[in-house]
Amino acid sequence: MQLIDQMRRRAARHLDVEAVEIAPARGIFSLSFDDFPATAWTEAGPILAEHGTKATYYVCGGLCGGRNMDRDQYRLEHLQALHAAGHEVGCHTYGHTSALRMSREALRLSLDANAGWVAERLDGHRMTTFAWPFGDCSVEAKRYVRGRFELARGVRDGVNAGREDRGLIRSIGLESRRLPAYDLEALMAEAAERRGWLTAYGHDVSDDPTDYGCTPADLDRVLRLAKAAGLEVLPVAAAWEKMRT
Repeated sequence: MQLIDQMRRRAARHLDVEAVEIAPARGIFSLSFDDFPATAWTEAGPILAEHGTKATYYVCGGLCGGRNMDRDQYRLEHLQALHAAGHEVGCHTYGHTSALRMSREALRLSLDANAGWVAERLDGHRMTTFAWPFGDCSVEAKRYVRGRFELARGVRDGVNAGREDRGLIRSIGLESRRLPAYDLEALMAEAAERRGWLTAYGHDVSDDPTDYGCTPADLDRVLRLAKAAGLEVLPVAAAWEKMRT
């Protein structure tokens, strides 16, 4: 099964690519939080406010008020507060299920359920961008998701510049297990020099993060580096809209 999954992921990266041109007038940085743990708002929210920046929160309605990766997930009041503050709410499926574990019909039902759940709680809000749970994507799933959303964000490292796949936008991991391997200054400089788009995804934010989370200091540093490199900091949908106009 693991080998088959690897083959399907590899195929999705190279097949049925809908290439779009990533060339903003000025380099852009977008920050997103997947799932999302409560601390992605309670701890990260004040840091974002201090920097005067907005992020994208990729929401699974089925995780609201629950536990995931041994961390409390967001509560409804967190979701409503960040939406009111102007942060983007995007789709991450309803139950945080890998696309490799769902048929096309199951994926449709999950996306419909999430769309309805979010719209009911956020005054009809319609999510326009998507993030793949676990970064898992198949060719068939990518084709379907691309028909429902403006773009889909994956977990492949690198700066988006030139021709990129609208269904599998690159993103670096704002995660304790990944951060030491990145040269963040170089990535920010590359995005600025190439007039590219650097996106990052995280999960929990605390002084004792999971392997998939980061510390408040990490988050503050990333935002400071983006600004120092002259990048415009925008949520995913806002960045995409800017590049399409």
